[in-house]
Amino acid sequence: MEPLNSMNDSIYGRVGNGTSERQIAISQFVSRTYGWMFVGLMVTGIISLSVASSEAAIRMILENRILFFGLMIAEVGLVMGLSALIHRISSLLAILGFLTYSVLNGITLSVIFMLYTLSSVGHVFLIAAAMFGGMALFGTVTKKDLAGVGAFFGMGIWGLILVGLANLFILSESLSLGMSAAGVLIFSGLTAYNAQNIRAMAYQYAANGSQAHATEEGRKGAVFGALVLYLNFINLFLSLLRLFGQRRD
Repeated sequence: MEPLNSMNDSIYGRVGNGTSERQIAISQFVSRTYGWMFVGLMVTGIISLSVASSEAAIRMILENRILFFGLMIAEVGLVMGLSALIHRISSLLAILGFLTYSVLNGITLSVIFMLYTLSSVGHVFLIAAAMFGGMALFGTVTKKDLAGVGAFFGMGIWGLILVGLANLFILSESLSLGMSAAGVLIFSGLTAYNAQNIRAMAYQYAANGSQAHATEEGRKGAVFGALVLYLNFINLFLSLLRLFGQRRD
């Protein structure tokens, strides 16, 4: 397999020497991917605020641990299922799965409005959006191959999971803050890495034909890319919120 940079450069050269249709195809694939990510975040935000504004709904979630953890398990299972079956399912099913995950995540994230003030949630969201945008832009335009960065921070996720499980018994506030700081670094790095992968996918689809991005595989690729970026943003936002969010009295 060609190195990422040489592959992108060679494809980019063919695109530049070809018609503008391929440039449009690249732009459309990337736009579709970030568009679906935006839709997912909008769905999550609307559901989260709606649940948080309902006293009965939020009480049900907070008082019923089985329901809360059941929702979280369903989220993990849905992401794992989409990741494993993305090439076997239809694009419509991939979209429905992504939107379902966005709804479930909105329900579980509604509890943050009980823990943090609305103003601090808004401020941290803007900080997360700025950081995410900057790292995504860097990953999109850089010529440096970020595969090593992705592998390093991918291992970092497993480290966070293991330390988080240990902290369930230790209950260390300083360790929790350290995990949040590490989370900001890890998901910022993964954002750049995944943005570069999406750019490479766009070049590949363009190389296969100016309309390849609009095929069934192209549509599924955009949805899966959106899911990955969505997860990066949500985890970056939550890590920042744990560090800088203002808790309610």
